[in-house]
Amino acid sequence: MKWSSLIERQILKAQAEGQMENLKGAGQPLNARSGNDVDAAGFRIMAEAGVVPREIEMRKQVETLQAAYKAASDPEARKAAQKALAEAQLRLDIEIEARRKYYRTS
Repeated sequence: MKWSSLIERQILKAQAEGQMENLKGAGQPLNARSGNDVDAAGFRIMAEAGVVPREIEMRKQVETLQAAYKAASDPEARKAAQKALAEAQLRLDIEIEARRKYYRTS
């Protein structure tokens, strides 16, 4: 199923259930704060709906692990923090690449 078909079906379903009535900002253009960046627009829409994308959660985890790595003074703790950081960064990179590949082929 094409991505656009899936979106259209979800919109029609929401309209039939009355979920599209009285929405905040209805009939107004989206705020183009980030230019033509589709990813940023998608993330912004999700944030306004109260949803945090998995990629954003993973980025926060990487930032937390970077701080822990920088703060570690014990060689063993530093090594463990470095390992955890590398694993988290790898998972984040895989998530980003998967998203990019998915949207390129759809």
